[in-house]
Amino acid sequence: MSARDGVGTLGRRQRFENSEFTVRIYPGALAEGAIYCPISARKTTTAAEAIEHVIERLQLNRTKCYVLAEVKEFGGEEWILNPSDCPVQRMMLWPRVALEHRPLSGGEDYRFLLRQKNLDGSIHYGGSLQMWLQVTEERRRMVERGLLPQPESQGDHADLCRLPELNECSLLDNLRSRFRQEKIYTYVGSILIVINPFKFLPIYNPKYVKMYDNHTLGDLEPHIYAVADVAYHTMLQRQRNQCIVISGESGSGKTQSTNFLIHHLTALSQKGFASGVEQIILGAGPVLEAFGNAKTAHNNNSSRFGKFIQVNYQERGTVRGAYVEKYLLEKSRLVYQEHNERNYHVFYYLLAGASEEERTAFHLKKPEEYHYLSQDCFTVEGEDLKHDFERLQLAMEMVGFLPATRKQIFSLLSAILHLGNICYKRKTYRDDSIDICNPEVLPVVSELLEVKEEMLFEALTTRKTVTVGEKLIVPYKLAEAGTVRDSMAKSLYSALFDWIVFRINHALINIKDLEDTTKILSIGVLDIFGFEDYENNSFEQFCINFANERLQHYFNQHIFKLEQEEYRAEGISWRNIDYIDNTGCINLISKKPTALFHLLDEECNFPQATNQTLLDKFKRQHEGSSYIDFPAVMEPAFIIRHYAGKVKYGVKDFREKNTDHMRPDIVALLKSSKNAFICGLIGIDPSATFRWAILRAYFRALVAFREAGKRQIQKKTGKLRHCTEVPLGVNTYTEKYSDKPPETLHKGTDSEVVSHHQHYQSTSDSHLQHLLNVKSLKYLSNLTLHDRITKSLLHLHKKKKPPSISAQFQASLNKLMETLGQSEPYFVKCIRSNAEKLPLRFNDNLVLRQLRYTGMLETVRIRQSGYNIKYSFKDFVHHFCVLLPEGTRATREGIQQCLGQLDLKPDGYQVGRTMVFLREAERQRLQALLHREVLRLIVMLQRQFRAQLERKQFVRMREAAICIQRAWRLWLHRRCKACLVIQTAWRCHQARQAYLRLCGAVVQLQAMSRGYLTGQENMSPPCSPDLTLDRGFRDLKENKEPSPKVKRRRSVKISSVTVESAHRQNDALQILTCTNDYRSMNDFLMKKVPTNMHDGEFNVFWCFIFQPCPVEEHNGHIFRSTQYSIPTYCEFCSSLIWMMDRAYWSLLCTCVFMHVHSTYCICVYKQFDPELSSRQFGVEVSRLTNDERTVPLVVEKLINYIEMHGLYTEGIYRKSGSTNKIKELKQGLDTDVDSMNLDDYNIHVIASVFKQWLRDLPNPLMTFELYEEFIRAMGLKDKKEMIRGVYSVIDQLSRTHLNTLERLIFHLVRIALQEDTNRMSANALAIVFAPCILRCPDTIDPLQSVQDISKTTACVELIICEQMKKYKVRLKDINTLEFAENKAKCRLTLIRRSMVKSDYIITKKNMFGEKKCFNFCLCREELTFEMLTLESRASDDETLESEASIGTADSSENLNVDSEGTVSDFSGMS
Repeated sequence: MSARDGVGTLGRRQRFENSEFTVRIYPGALAEGAIYCPISARKTTTAAEAIEHVIERLQLNRTKCYVLAEVKEFGGEEWILNPSDCPVQRMMLWPRVALEHRPLSGGEDYRFLLRQKNLDGSIHYGGSLQMWLQVTEERRRMVERGLLPQPESQGDHADLCRLPELNECSLLDNLRSRFRQEKIYTYVGSILIVINPFKFLPIYNPKYVKMYDNHTLGDLEPHIYAVADVAYHTMLQRQRNQCIVISGESGSGKTQSTNFLIHHLTALSQKGFASGVEQIILGAGPVLEAFGNAKTAHNNNSSRFGKFIQVNYQERGTVRGAYVEKYLLEKSRLVYQEHNERNYHVFYYLLAGASEEERTAFHLKKPEEYHYLSQDCFTVEGEDLKHDFERLQLAMEMVGFLPATRKQIFSLLSAILHLGNICYKRKTYRDDSIDICNPEVLPVVSELLEVKEEMLFEALTTRKTVTVGEKLIVPYKLAEAGTVRDSMAKSLYSALFDWIVFRINHALINIKDLEDTTKILSIGVLDIFGFEDYENNSFEQFCINFANERLQHYFNQHIFKLEQEEYRAEGISWRNIDYIDNTGCINLISKKPTALFHLLDEECNFPQATNQTLLDKFKRQHEGSSYIDFPAVMEPAFIIRHYAGKVKYGVKDFREKNTDHMRPDIVALLKSSKNAFICGLIGIDPSATFRWAILRAYFRALVAFREAGKRQIQKKTGKLRHCTEVPLGVNTYTEKYSDKPPETLHKGTDSEVVSHHQHYQSTSDSHLQHLLNVKSLKYLSNLTLHDRITKSLLHLHKKKKPPSISAQFQASLNKLMETLGQSEPYFVKCIRSNAEKLPLRFNDNLVLRQLRYTGMLETVRIRQSGYNIKYSFKDFVHHFCVLLPEGTRATREGIQQCLGQLDLKPDGYQVGRTMVFLREAERQRLQALLHREVLRLIVMLQRQFRAQLERKQFVRMREAAICIQRAWRLWLHRRCKACLVIQTAWRCHQARQAYLRLCGAVVQLQAMSRGYLTGQENMSPPCSPDLTLDRGFRDLKENKEPSPKVKRRRSVKISSVTVESAHRQNDALQILTCTNDYRSMNDFLMKKVPTNMHDGEFNVFWCFIFQPCPVEEHNGHIFRSTQYSIPTYCEFCSSLIWMMDRAYWSLLCTCVFMHVHSTYCICVYKQFDPELSSRQFGVEVSRLTNDERTVPLVVEKLINYIEMHGLYTEGIYRKSGSTNKIKELKQGLDTDVDSMNLDDYNIHVIASVFKQWLRDLPNPLMTFELYEEFIRAMGLKDKKEMIRGVYSVIDQLSRTHLNTLERLIFHLVRIALQEDTNRMSANALAIVFAPCILRCPDTIDPLQSVQDISKTTACVELIICEQMKKYKVRLKDINTLEFAENKAKCRLTLIRRSMVKSDYIITKKNMFGEKKCFNFCLCREELTFEMLTLESRASDDETLESEASIGTADSSENLNVDSEGTVSDFSGMS
């Protein structure tokens, strides 16, 4: 490290040692009303010294002993500091959130507490800290609401008029004391003094907005919100315009104070009906700051222009419009900055926050590579340029700038920066001509400005002079060329700034403001550049300081002159107070014919004038004036004695900056631009520019539609030819599509016209209020008629000579003073606390200098001795009518008599001829009396009202008691009668029941006896025992374990058990009378059970067979039931009902074969468990399933609805539905699945919600754990090995995931089978659903996951295709089985018809046929289920073998059936 670095480090360490910090010490119960006491301390300040400061500040009892305790956890252990410990050093070890005092982030856990020490050395805590903080917070709220008086000030005064001793020392001490307590606001009557702390204080949140609502000045602590609130309510009460004038030096916080005022005024307006104007007003601030503020030596966010924001209100207090007036933008800053200063903020925002695409389009570089930005510093401590650029983009969007407009603005800013990089050099072979050093910059500038490169080169290097009869082209000199270049850049930026202000005003305008008869109430906020005194002061500082002279004169007029004149007019006793009058300085600068501005304009009209001639003219005219002086040495400068002190101005560039003309050829160059935005900036009349733009847009649209029609006709005839003609308006057309080849230009124009039209329709509603029209443009042009600085300077070809900048500036100031004169002013005086911009540092000399030149001591004196509160007689009686006796009239004698009866000081008020004058203390005393009297009357009204309420309550209670007694007596009377009635009915009922039981027993006994006798008579001989019973049970027990296919039956169960009724028998065969009958029936049933049926299916089958088969007799006919199973859809829930879910029962009459049908539906649609159905999206599949429902209800419901209504919809899963409808349906399904009616939504919305459910799964259906297994299987080269590998991985899925995946794949197969109609192939479905069901885990490299997309899509497509093949094969097999089953049933019917009771052979054939039909049903069920299961399809060889075996079996069985049928036929014939 060098010695210089060591000296720098030592200096920084010394500054750190001497830096002051604010330490907050919480006194607790030792000081009521104070939550904490802030003190200033250095790093070396001890705990004893800090305690001494607290005792002095809070005026504690010095006879007691105090200690300082440190707490690092709220309510935790306290660490007592020794007297020699340093609190600042302990505080620097705290976390950052604690140092910034952020309660929500845990900052309140760290604090210093003041404790009292007892005589024995113990610590007196005096209660819980948490309880004390709660009580203190409640007390503060009571004070804010006015229910408790304000606490007495401890050592300082919130209003300087209350100082007991008035001098500069007491004034400064009071402000310093409040500043160290972080109280930066102080009143001087109605004037607010603001000391910039250079630190953000937490006193501007919405809580403070509500706190200061509808309070008078002085009720609460001074705040800028109080001034805004008083101005707002005064405007509504008096129906007069108000204005708030903010003044102060550069860096005193005027811009920030303006922002706080605007925020509070809009917040007050939003209490009622809020419109979008408030958002536009709030968004206009950041836009104007970005384009008009810059870093200076005194301020990091200095306003380099003045602005007057006038907020217009309706009569009920809501904002209806606004208007922004700007004053004198400092254009010279664009091309030159002093030391430690920067250019305008927007350039740095753009270079730091632009995207890569924007950087390429705008040719952006680093700030160091631009001449206009590389003159000094680049960064400001603590700023985030990217965040500021995003904030600027958002603010421009709030104001109404469209994305295309923002791009044009940023493109122009880049052009200005590149224009500054153009350098000149003299040509070697000619002395009087110049050339451009870096010609590579010209194409960039011409592209951004959209002008021809040749014209740009000529305009920057030569000038055209028109003489009598000829036209001369003269090259610029080297110095002149740089001036022309800078003048062009400054004019472009100034025109852009004027255009932005104009568009903001157009967005803020209200239609009602255009009508002359509409009454406007407004509050104006003036934020104008502060008084400036730099090392080198030029024309800009001269104009700025003149504006401050006018404002100070306006302040003096209202505070001193007008008020004292009013006292004399009212005839009250008053002694005049002298004040500094700056009228002479204002006349020196602006009063014709010898004013400095007037002399400057004269010199600008002489071509041979120089800086020295201008200075000599100043000397001749004002050498003896007391307000101007000239340096003793020969220096081109003069000194003005302002109200704030002497300022020396250099006359260099005064004349150039006063005119700052741009050459006509430069204007012609810019007007030739193809960019309509740049042409609009140059136009002098906005309404004329707007008319021309409408006309051009009309013809361009006409030509575009005509060309589109021609191309459409040529497309229909098949003769598309490219048009070689150049239509009208081709500049804009080719400008937009210049980057496209001709063939794509003709192809895409029609669709782009339609898309632009649709985009306009979608955005027209949101930006309808920002559309331009001629009426509003004329209105705004008339408002800014006095401000034509940029526009007039761009049109030198006009016959009338354009006014100078000084003349325009004086006209703007005159209009401003006229506006302020028509309003009731409120003054906010901003003061800079220190010149180093250090937080919470109070520089006594700097603050005292500002207090002196603002005349604050005289202001306090006139406010203290004067009567700043004035009421007319009528207003006074109306306002204080509660305190005055009844019948008091608004006369001088009556009011004076009433004031004499009140407890007021005699010198605190005076009654004039038409008004009552009060001092601030007396007004507050009257307000306190009025408040107490109003509270007393309120309490009295409450007492009377409550007594009335209690009386009504007593009367109601008495009436209710009488009513209850009457009802009770009536109830007792009726009860006696009711008992007898109840007893009679009960006994009758018991007797009736005993009789019915006896009759029932007798009838049952008779029936049993008759049945027994009938059975004995009709008993048939016993059949021979059947030895196959034991074999049947043995076969069942020896059945093998079920196949893996059967084990995986976890999804929707498909059962198709069809039981045909047995052959018709007579009545005698229906009664089982012995063991042999039961044995025969058991053997018959065992033959029907398949040998490969496992235990669960056997139980189901057995229970189904043994269902009671009711026999009904009606009108002599005997009916039996026959059950058939038919798959269909449920009429109630629209879900698919598989086999055995819907049954048809047919009663077959044994006499006449008449069929009577009755239908009932058994739907498997069941409700979820409420615990599981509370949420459907974003939860595990296992939470949505149970043993009864293997597939989530929401999946089943959505798939069933899509299969019923959207199977043939084109692009069912490719097209997306409405976003709002998707959110609505998703929320409804997530809340209650059962109650949602899917008929109310589009099929694409339902499909989108189904895809959303799959995407929201925490673990996808094909699980994160098996993702790499699927990818590995897809990497196999052999197709069969790949299929086998994928299905082996699928078998590893969990039960819940596999069930849902099987249902989903079956659904996708059904969708893909209808590809000809819905245009959804297996590949399209895989592309849509692969990201939903086969997602990569977060642990995988993103690049690898992108490379795996093709594999995941191919995997899902493979599964769908394999299942489609399997579906088709199984469907063919099922059709074959159904055909064989129907054929077997037909033959079985023939057998039954030819049955004879004693024919044993035919009975055996019948049983064999029934068994065969049953086997067909089971096979069909197995095949139907296999259509859902996810397993690899057998190879071709295996398929052929299985089909051959099935065909052989079928043929053998057919042969058997045929032979048996032949036998049966022959037996029937015999």
